[in-house]
Amino acid sequence: MLAAVSFPAWLKPEIVPGLPFRWYGLMYVVAFAATWYLSNYESRRRASPWTEDESTGFFFWAILGLLLGARLFGTLVYDATGYYWRKPWFVFWPFDEAGRFVGFQGMSFHGGFVGVIVATLAYARSRRLSWLAWADVIAVSAPLGYTAGRLGNFINGELWGKVTASPLGMVFPGAERFSAREAWVQEYAARTGVPVASMNDLVNLPRHPSQLYEALFEGLLLWLVLWLLVRRRKAFPGFAVGCYAIGYGLVRFVIEYFREPDAGMGYVLALGDPAAPTYLYSGPWNFSMGQVLCLLMVAGGVLFLVFGARASRRRLAAEAASAAAAQAAKTETRKLKKKRK
Repeated sequence: MLAAVSFPAWLKPEIVPGLPFRWYGLMYVVAFAATWYLSNYESRRRASPWTEDESTGFFFWAILGLLLGARLFGTLVYDATGYYWRKPWFVFWPFDEAGRFVGFQGMSFHGGFVGVIVATLAYARSRRLSWLAWADVIAVSAPLGYTAGRLGNFINGELWGKVTASPLGMVFPGAERFSAREAWVQEYAARTGVPVASMNDLVNLPRHPSQLYEALFEGLLLWLVLWLLVRRRKAFPGFAVGCYAIGYGLVRFVIEYFREPDAGMGYVLALGDPAAPTYLYSGPWNFSMGQVLCLLMVAGGVLFLVFGARASRRRLAAEAASAAAAQAAKTETRKLKKKRK
């Protein structure tokens, strides 16, 4: 008896077979809609000073920056074959060389994160608006939308995890198959109930459904923490941004241990066994590209909070000194008036 779940056969990338409309693209629309609704709600709660037109402009440039950054990183950084460096015109062309519609498969979260920062910073500067205040609103709103994006990856049957004998394992039809002659393959097949007819078989072993792990922890649970705990704290501008960067970076770093690194990239920082296969857990010292970027994200979030807190203390000290000076001036004025009388 199979001790793992088979990927649902009825799930297909296309919404309607034969038409170029995919669930993955629809999930992006759902993500943007959820973030837009929550950010508007939070803007009203905070009585934010920007107008509706300015909010729309922020959001437009955030989406544009996200799509450009995610696509550029996904194709130029994560594609180990160099295909998009040789043929850069295919980066933003949704058809393959045979003319078949393939959409924009290959979007990097970290690239989208950088793209949002760059695009919205430019917009805020052009309008002389507070980027930190707006970014705080987005930081507590966006993770729920990210849940939809990872569900899109799951529907596509991509970004599966490492081989596992856990009851949570799932057999993905597009995953790499392994020779039944390998002793470890026989062991995992026996433990999970995967049938092996002969030693010539190529066996599709259960994988961690890491897309669902990410949808749950990087999306829903991170959003709940930020929405219920962080957003109501009256801290300094940028506090929610720093918390988001640290929270996402830590959660994603851990989940990357369950997810198979992107094809062809392997472990970009192999401090453990450099020859360890990427499809099996090989210990805590081999790091994927995603984990390296997450560590940078956490470090950036920590620095953001440290410098933000210092700047806030300096501002409060300056305001207190200014208030004290104003009070002293009033007192001195009153004394002078009494002397004149």
